[in-house]
This record gives sequence, C-alpha cells and structure tokens, in this order.
Amino acid sequence: MLLSNALNLAATMAGLSASDGFEPPTIGEFFPDAVFFAGTPFALNRIMLIRILIMVVILVLFSLWTSKFRKAYKNQQFVPSRFQLMGEISLNFVRKTIAHEQLGEKDGDRFLPLLATTFFIVLGMNITGIIPSLNIAGTSVIGLPIVLAVAAYFTFIYAGIKKHGAHFFKLALIPEGVPVVFLPLVFLIELLSTFILRPVTLALRLTMNMVAGHLLLVLCFSATQFFFFSSIVEGFTKAFGAGTFLFGFVFSLFEILVAFLQAYVFTLLTTVYIQLALADEH
Repeated sequence: MLLSNALNLAATMAGLSASDGFEPPTIGEFFPDAVFFAGTPFALNRIMLIRILIMVVILVLFSLWTSKFRKAYKNQQFVPSRFQLMGEISLNFVRKTIAHEQLGEKDGDRFLPLLATTFFIVLGMNITGIIPSLNIAGTSVIGLPIVLAVAAYFTFIYAGIKKHGAHFFKLALIPEGVPVVFLPLVFLIELLSTFILRPVTLALRLTMNMVAGHLLLVLCFSATQFFFFSSIVEGFTKAFGAGTFLFGFVFSLFEILVAFLQAYVFTLLTTVYIQLALADEH
C-alpha cells in the first residue's frame, strides 16, 4: 500500500488528473475469468491452466528421469548424463537434506514419495510467478495449498497411529510430566496447535507469500509501463519508470529465492510433523 500510494503521488506530481492516475493491482488478479467450460463445475481459468501445465511438466520430467535411470541400470552405465545428474541431484536434495535428516534413512525412504511430490509440486507452482506469459503462482490461490496441507495432515496422523496405535493421541495431547491442574489447559493448547493450526498455517503461509510476491511484481512492472508509456510528462516520469523497473527486476530475483524457500519450508514442516508423530514422547 505504501508503494502504491507513492506511485499515485508521483503520477499526480507529473501533472496527471485523477482519472489518469495509476491503478495498482487488486485481489481480483487471483480470480480471472474462465477460459474453458465457463458456468460449469469444471470451469478452467488461467490459474487452473497453469496448474495443469506444471503438473504435466513434472510428470513428463520425472517419467524421463526414471526411464533414463532404468535404462542406465540395465546397460550398466555408471556415468550419468547431464540430464540424469540433474534428476539425481534434485531427488537427493529432498531425500538426504530433508527426509533422512529428520526421519532417518528407513522412515525417510518410506515417506520420500510424499515428500518429493510435495516439494516439486510447490516449487513448480511457485516458480510460475516469475515466468513470462504465466506471471502468477499456481499456489497463490489457497485451494492447492489446502490440498497439500490436508495431505500432510493425514500423513502425520497415519504415521502416528501406525507407530503407536490409539495411544498416539494421548502422546500428542497429554505430554509427560504435566501437573494435573494444568492438564485441561495443556490439552486444549495441544489440540489447537497439533490438530487444527498445523494444516491452517501450512496453507496460509504458502498462499500469503505467493500473493504478496505477485502483487509486488505486478505493481512494479505495471508502474514501469505506466511511467514510460502513459505519462504526459516525458523526462520527469521516466525516472520513476526506471526506478520501478529496477525494483521489479530485483524482486523477480528475490521471488525465485522465495519460491524455493517456500517449497523447502513446506516440505520440511511436513517432515517434522511426521517425525513428531513417530516420536515415542512429544
């Protein structure tokens, strides 16, 4: 809002009327009109098409990687190609840095399919926010983050019940050593934090970061276009346009980092929740 107000002030200083003033992006950016099947439950807008595109890309990419792995193993080719090496490095990052680090090798490999899927879906959907012609993250509308958070939620509950049976809920809700007088309060706190807030915070953290990043980039680049091509005072406003373009470029680089960090954090927290569910004492 501060940047938006500053841009409007700069436009006013440039001699523009209120009707010609700069209009910042709104939340309507995340609710585009349907492109296909409008008016039906299967309506597809631009964000849904981006999600479908990224899912196809991920499926094709991993299909090619696994086919190359099988072919290399069959032919006893011990020197991987660059394409194979990229796949191995990508998967081993999730396997060793996240899964094995938190869960150990046995449990890490057991939950690796979920963790790797989560990481690459979130990363792929996030990175579309800075890809030209796509320009919006597939995770910037909360539906997909909710699906991923629910998957994480039921996985850690499954892991806890598989390990401890019904005793899992006692371990999660009633920590050892709590004085009896505080048990009702601790029970409510643990119930809220463990079984309600975990999926909510997972989904909201991811969505809000992508929403903020998109609005900031749109604000900078639409301001650049405005100052370069719409302003009636040439020299004065082009300086603002150069500044907003520079900010937009820097924030684009920053969004690449954010896209990766959010994928890492989402996957890491999912892994930590599973690890806590498997622990003998909470």
